[in-house]
Amino acid sequence: MDWQGLFELLQEAAPVMLRGAGYTVLFALASMLGGLAIGFPVALMRLLPYRLLRWPASVYVSLMRGTPLLVQMFVIYYGLPSIGIEFTPVTAGILALSLNSGAFLSESLRGAIGAVSKGQWAAAYSLGLGYRATLVEVVLPQALRIAVPAMSNTLISLIKDTSLVSVITMTELMLSTKEVIATTFQPLPLYMAAAAIYWVLSLLFEALQRRAEQRLNRAHR
Repeated sequence: MDWQGLFELLQEAAPVMLRGAGYTVLFALASMLGGLAIGFPVALMRLLPYRLLRWPASVYVSLMRGTPLLVQMFVIYYGLPSIGIEFTPVTAGILALSLNSGAFLSESLRGAIGAVSKGQWAAAYSLGLGYRATLVEVVLPQALRIAVPAMSNTLISLIKDTSLVSVITMTELMLSTKEVIATTFQPLPLYMAAAAIYWVLSLLFEALQRRAEQRLNRAHR
């Protein structure tokens, strides 16, 4: 393929692929919010001194981290309908990504909370603050600063993991790329273009991560 033909191909594919990239970002952000909504209570459950709460949280984390994301998607989208539970492709994809990322985020948050000095807890208790107030007002602000790099890595991983939801016909960058390939029969340049878009998105979120770290660490310099 000559350069002019390649340029024309990419120009023709750009609207479809960029629209798919937009969906990729939206799905990743939605899954990140879902993962945080799941991961935060799971992290707290694993920190509490109650085995009845720790056990199910530990099983969930082990299951989500120990099985492939693709298998989890198949179970949710293709398996659950056999027992009467059905989801649309978008709902199934975001649910699978949220459940999977929630397990990893819970470990990041648990480690960050555990990294806060026990003296911070003791000092807060000595001032009359209870467990909840100490956690929310003293410990979590410090823990979130510690957890930012790990949480950002999870978001970047979600950007790439959204490519898997194409197998359940959920429209995003990879499925959009396949649709263009089906009409142009030019897989190599289009897959390389998709890889470049994923890379650019990752670089963008890495830059946002560095900016967030700088802002959060400003008071600790």
